Amino acid sequence: MESRQCSLIRSNFESLTDSPDRTHALSNSFYSILFARHPETREYFPASMGGQRDRIVHGLAHIVDGLDRPDSILPLVRQLGREHRKHGFDPSRFACLTEALALAVEQANGDDWTRDLAESWSTALDLVTTAMTDAARADQGPAAWVGTVVEHRLLTDDIAVVRLRLDRPMDYVPGQYVSVQVPGRPRMWRYLSPATPADSTGIVEFHVRRVSSGWVSPSIVRHTRVGETWVLGSPLGSLGDRDDSDRVGRARLMIASGTGIAPIRAQLMSMARRTDNTPVHVFYSGRFSYDLYDLTTLDALARVAPWLTVVPVVENAENPRWHTGPAGPQPAVYEGSVGRIVADHGRWTDHDVQICGSPSMVRTTVSHLRAAGVPLERIHHDPQP
Repeated sequence: MESRQCSLIRSNFESLTDSPDRTHALSNSFYSILFARHPETREYFPASMGGQRDRIVHGLAHIVDGLDRPDSILPLVRQLGREHRKHGFDPSRFACLTEALALAVEQANGDDWTRDLAESWSTALDLVTTAMTDAARADQGPAAWVGTVVEHRLLTDDIAVVRLRLDRPMDYVPGQYVSVQVPGRPRMWRYLSPATPADSTGIVEFHVRRVSSGWVSPSIVRHTRVGETWVLGSPLGSLGDRDDSDRVGRARLMIASGTGIAPIRAQLMSMARRTDNTPVHVFYSGRFSYDLYDLTTLDALARVAPWLTVVPVVENAENPRWHTGPAGPQPAVYEGSVGRIVADHGRWTDHDVQICGSPSMVRTTVSHLRAAGVPLERIHHDPQP
């Protein structure tokens, strides 16, 4: 795409999503148009659209942000095409999704819709449709995996470890994530990152935090039973799968909060099998000390891996009164905002940076790093699902 078109789309998208109300309006319009024009697609979505509605906007934001860097977004777009095979969705139908999105964007612009905007959006969405369709048609791997729960263990009041044995090994890259569907929540797919590298026997481990307002995570944390089966989609994401020459030989800075440590943990465990690692700094953060539930594992790894430094960070040194589980690691080395602490801790301009956490944590951490002089192209995070 032309740089002018990329800039035009980015500016337009920012204006259409500059408030929660406008963001919700855009996503609602997309699904309304899609279901009205193609009612047969409704069966692929959950009965309650709740959190589903804003996912299309979150994914689109990531694509729009990287339009002028196609190498940064095309791998994810192709992955999405392959991943949609889990629904039994015919690749020829991807066009109906981008058609609905184009109409939703046009409606949201109203009288501000211009020929330049129409042509630019059409070019971008055609690129997405083609990449998704070609990838889905070319993929010869499984459309989905079935996993049987072999372990469910509570680590804290609201964090559980779930281990599954897949019906066939999954060849994912440490740092990637997958969509999962659990019993009792049909078509409510949620994204989880394996906390361990790919295993030839098909064992995969997830760390799941209960979100009080969520539909799926409370069910996973409190009601998962050994022997039940989950369905998993194809691997997504590119945190651990970047082979650009600029990255080779760079020291790494990895920043995680809460269960965002899972994809970083998987990468560290994989790196521990090698002897040629560059220095790695991991900042592991949480609101309270009990949120650093896996610090013991990281500390044990750091004791035998001279290339690894682990820095714990909490916002509050004391656990809340309502917390009745283990006290968690004490004391944390630093107290405060992880983004600010990382930026003040050292010079990271020559590092390859990964950030895994909530959308607000990612935004503020990126802001602190940019202000400290870290180039944007060296800061990596997957789109927020």
